[in-house]
Amino acid sequence: ERMREFVSVGYREDNMASSIAELTAQAKVAHEANPDNLCAKTLLEAEVQSWMATLPAAKLDELALCAKSGLDNHDSGLGCYAVDPTNYDDLAPFFDRVCEGYHHGGGKVHKTDWSLEGVEGLPADGQLDLQKLGLGKELSMRVRVGRNLTAFPLPGLMTKADRVNFEKTMLKAFDVLKANPAYGGNVYSMTPNDVWKEVTGDAENPNLISADKYKELVAAHVMFKDMAADPYLASAGIASDWPCGRGCYQSADGGFIIWFGEEDQLRIMCMAKGFVLNSVFDRLHTALQAVEAIDGIAFATSSKYGYVTSCPSNLGTGMRASVHVAVPNLTKDGTDAKAKAAAKPLGLSVRGMGGEHTPIGKDGTIDLSPSSRLFITEAEIVTKLYNGIKLLLEKEAEAA
Repeated sequence: ERMREFVSVGYREDNMASSIAELTAQAKVAHEANPDNLCAKTLLEAEVQSWMATLPAAKLDELALCAKSGLDNHDSGLGCYAVDPTNYDDLAPFFDRVCEGYHHGGGKVHKTDWSLEGVEGLPADGQLDLQKLGLGKELSMRVRVGRNLTAFPLPGLMTKADRVNFEKTMLKAFDVLKANPAYGGNVYSMTPNDVWKEVTGDAENPNLISADKYKELVAAHVMFKDMAADPYLASAGIASDWPCGRGCYQSADGGFIIWFGEEDQLRIMCMAKGFVLNSVFDRLHTALQAVEAIDGIAFATSSKYGYVTSCPSNLGTGMRASVHVAVPNLTKDGTDAKAKAAAKPLGLSVRGMGGEHTPIGKDGTIDLSPSSRLFITEAEIVTKLYNGIKLLLEKEAEAA
């Protein structure tokens, strides 16, 4: 059924490789342009070529869509996105190699564990308090996870109707959260009224916001930016039908946000200004349990890879735990190059204050987070962030 939808939405007309020969030819061009394009490299492996020859046409089409972003955008590093929660199983000969090339798991199986008890590097009192590291000014702390429901295709294969029906499904969950005094809050939707009526039969989208309100929410880092402007997500089909089925829920205190309709169906996050990382970590865990306890909400998982995400880089925990920390000595040249060089051996990633491809703060503030998502537990990620900050601050002092 999903593949019938897939063919009908016009990907074939959009230069999609629909045969092994076409797929291979495109992979060769991409690989020659960028030998580090993991998607192209994997498609050209002899074992993968042999396996593709056994695929029915519908599955080959699905593989072609998974690979489309990397074949269109030769500068891609990873270059592929799953389009259905089952892809990591039914297209395993492709995705297993991609995941090994990216995560270097060596046959490991992912385990989920939010308990800090016994985690290596945890302070004796169990508190990940940044004041112990000598920081005297509250930091912006954020922990987010990507999640997808079993009941829908992943965003790359969703039709416009899927996107709107997914949003309507989530409204029941948001109503439960709004009724809970610990959350309260509002839903902000961008699905136009005419599309809402066409798909749901209801006259109006009850949560529709204006263009000005959308800009205000983006500026406040509450809502995500226009995905249609991202060539990688556009090629993957993830940005299709913008802005239908896109929006967010925000708690009354502003510290708990759920994006819907982004790269994953859901991006669920907690944020706060403070010193104790446990506060945002524990609140997110509690909130996730509250969301998944709601009827009709079942998160997609893989027996090998934990929580399923569109991009293989986010598999496992789907978690990114980050802080904004000032490192003026490492950034005195006005760039984050030295901060990145210092952070990489520590297993940490550095971004600008607004995320990837955005500038650092004028005072040298960077966004710092552990790089690993898969074959690491949730508890290990947040502890790794704490200890990573400690080690990076030592390098910052040395750079004075």
